[in-house]
Amino acid sequence: MPAFLFSVARRTPRLRLAPLRLAIACCAAVHAWAACGAPATAVVPAGIARGIITPEQPMWMAGYGSRDHRAEGKVHDLHVKAVAIGEPAVVLVTLDLVGIDRDTTRRITTLLAERHGIARERVAINCSHTHCGPIVGSTLVTMFALPQEELDLRTAYTRMVEDRVVDCVGRALADRKPARVGWGQGTCSVAVNRRENKEADVPAIRAAGRPLRGPFDHDVPVLAIHDEDGQIRAAVFGYACHATVLSFYEWCGDYPGFACLELERRHPGATAVFWAGCGGDQNPVPRRTLELAEAYGGRLADAVDAVLDEGALRPIAGPIDARYAEVPLELAAIPDRTAWEKTLAEGNRFEKSRARHLLALLDRDGRLDAAYPAYPVQAWRLGDGGPRWIFLGGEVVVDYAARLKTEFGRETTWVAGYSNDVMAYIPSRRVLAEGGYEGAGAMVYYGLPAPWAENVEERIVDAVRRVVTPLPAAGGDR
Repeated sequence: MPAFLFSVARRTPRLRLAPLRLAIACCAAVHAWAACGAPATAVVPAGIARGIITPEQPMWMAGYGSRDHRAEGKVHDLHVKAVAIGEPAVVLVTLDLVGIDRDTTRRITTLLAERHGIARERVAINCSHTHCGPIVGSTLVTMFALPQEELDLRTAYTRMVEDRVVDCVGRALADRKPARVGWGQGTCSVAVNRRENKEADVPAIRAAGRPLRGPFDHDVPVLAIHDEDGQIRAAVFGYACHATVLSFYEWCGDYPGFACLELERRHPGATAVFWAGCGGDQNPVPRRTLELAEAYGGRLADAVDAVLDEGALRPIAGPIDARYAEVPLELAAIPDRTAWEKTLAEGNRFEKSRARHLLALLDRDGRLDAAYPAYPVQAWRLGDGGPRWIFLGGEVVVDYAARLKTEFGRETTWVAGYSNDVMAYIPSRRVLAEGGYEGAGAMVYYGLPAPWAENVEERIVDAVRRVVTPLPAAGGDR
């Protein structure tokens, strides 16, 4: 019996019998597959669960500063999904939200440790960044100056999300059963570098067959979970592009939500799980119609389906290594109180909102922090020879994916943004020097008092290096 099956009487008393049943079932499956000539290590326990996090009453929507009233309805539900793999498990949680903040994540991970004994490094929380979801926690804290009634709704909704995440993870852990987990990679060309291409020009450029400008990441990493009979139970897939096709007042998962719905239509009984990559400077273009969101979702589903042939997937086997770190990120020079008071008197409504927020912090603490104290960096190595999965906080620009894939192996490195804490845009040194919205301007909506310092990229990459477990060198992979 594989060693991981002997972790039986675990931390949570009411779950103690589940690992024993899981061990017996996996052991039987291992022997059955071994008799057929398949490698015994191809069997790993995996569980999937989902829940609905659509607000139960109208409330303010996140994502666009132009919002001026509550949501008016829904196109489809917003979801929390959890995928638990291995023993001890790593758990991916995905949320159809614009982002969550550090405090919300810490409350969730503390509850998961208390109730299910899951170590912090073995939980990753990723947001799809749909702009047709609700405000939550303190994400984009200074985008809106809301009355107390709206803030109370936000607080109540955030607590509901926390409860449903913890419940969903518990159900995913209890759902674990013998599975074959494989991985592969497809491609999808929806994403456009929005800093380098004018949105209005893109259709004509494509029609003329000319290449678009700027870096992009069209990879579609896929993790597939099949049961013992070869039926697909879950398709977990990523893509690096803003979920900003839609800007109306209805709850909707945008193109990632439609991709999941389409995959689940094609594979009845399976759960499709989307995670957002480093798409901070990437947009779907053209935009603004429901038909386009559905079409882009269909194209992404096609890219995933092209990878789902179980025979072509590379198996994940062996223990899953998980590591997590938090590092401070320095800010550039911070204006003094006089400057914020002037902004409060003369700035636009967003600048005033940030100035009001920062002046309150000055009144409370007597200073503004010169650094963001705890930027999250996480990495999983999925078994022996499986991919490295790197999770970064914030709205990470595509340069990070390109750099980390070059450094650690393009075919064996997955890079997620929007993970564990969405505190601001995360520009590369190039984008920081160029400025613009992703380089500096968006800080006003996140309530930070200055752009990042010049060393932001190196600080993050150095932290990634510390948490990544090197894979054996493979020909052509570095």
